[in-house]
Formats: sequence, structure tokens, C-alpha cells
Amino acid sequence: MISRENIKQLLWRPNSLTLFRVVSVPAIVVLLLYPNRLTTFLAAILFSAASITDYFDGYLARRSGLVSNFGKIMDPVADKLLVSCTFIMLTSLGWVPAWIVCVIIGREIAVTGLRNIISESGLDVSASSLGKYKTGFQIAAIIPLLFHYPYFGVDMETIGGIFLWVALILTIWSGVDYFIRFRRLLQT
Repeated sequence: MISRENIKQLLWRPNSLTLFRVVSVPAIVVLLLYPNRLTTFLAAILFSAASITDYFDGYLARRSGLVSNFGKIMDPVADKLLVSCTFIMLTSLGWVPAWIVCVIIGREIAVTGLRNIISESGLDVSASSLGKYKTGFQIAAIIPLLFHYPYFGVDMETIGGIFLWVALILTIWSGVDYFIRFRRLLQT
């Protein structure tokens, strides 16, 4: 029989938090297939909860000595899935310009490929500070864009749009930074 303690330990394992991000993606997509005040609110809350796990899974893995190859690979994949799929759904609703989403997802794919090359060279592939800011602003843009409708007189689209432009600039900047820092690996 599974005890409460076993369930608690399972839920607070870093890889469980990573998998929560992956599993939340289809739920967010379904919620956004039927956009209204309730479903977009729920999508925003679910996206927020999933985004928070990105911090906690790494923190818990390092703190408890549970760093794993699965986590090293799946953590960035889960992040990319969550952000990319949500941006795609926002584009399908006409709430985010498609070209911005193409630039953001294109950068993510290009940098992921570069990180694979870096990893094969035995160098550190952890995210740079600039990459972490980029992710933070992408998340900060998506949340109000998901809320979409005005709440308490606050125009969520404008707030999300401002964060989106900052996220776009940081996305391009951090992508260029990665390629400049590791250009010697691409010259072979």
C-alpha cells in the first residue's frame, strides 16, 4: 500500500516536477481550444504552476543530490514544450504575432542544437544568465497574454505585449551570445 509519505516523496522528486510540466502542455492546449474568460484563466494558472516547477526541480535536484541524466535532458525539453506550445496556441488565437513566435521557437531549436554540440565537446551546457532572463521574460509575457481579458480594469494584453517585446529582444540577444561564445565549435 502506498503511504502519504511515499506519495509526498514521489511528488517532490525533481523528475516528477519536470514531468508535470510536460503533462500540463496538453491541458493548456485543450483549454485554449475553447477560449473564454474561464478557460484562459485556468490555462494561465496551470501555465504559472508549471513554470514555477522549472525553478523547483533544479533546486531540489541539486539540494537533495538527485541530479540525473533524465533531468538534465528532460528539464530543458519540458521548458521548450511548455513555452513553445503555449506561444503557438496564443498565435492560433491571434493574440501574439506569428513572426515573433517563429523567432522565439527558431532560437530555441538552434540553441538546443548548439547545446548538443557543446555537450559532446564535454563543456558546460547550463543556461547562461542571459538565457535565464530570456526564459523569465517569456514566462512573464505568456501569463498576462493567457489571461487576455481585462481583470480589475487592468489591460492584460498590453502588459503581456510589453513583456513579449522584452522577451523577444532577450531571446535574440541570448541566442547570438550562445553562438558567439561557442563559435569555435562550429568551425570544424
